[in-house]
Amino acid sequence: MKWVLGLLVVLFLFLQFQLWLGEGGLIEVKRLREAINTQQQENARLKARNAALEAEVRDLKRGLEAVEERARSELGMIKKDETFFQIIEEE
Repeated sequence: MKWVLGLLVVLFLFLQFQLWLGEGGLIEVKRLREAINTQQQENARLKARNAALEAEVRDLKRGLEAVEERARSELGMIKKDETFFQIIEEE
């Protein structure tokens, strides 16, 4: 009877080890859930960035207004027969 009890204790300890530390155990499941949450946050950030880029591409394809706006703001360009005034404020 002692050897049956001993065998059951060893089996119980082996199963506990597998549950906590083995492949697919609780520790690994927790780590994978954290990795999934991190990846979902990264995906949401990238989706927002892609949406903004898609809107910008759509605007650039639609008309010259967006191109003109970029040329003015980023390159400092002006139209023909247009007068440019630069106001410098004193500190």
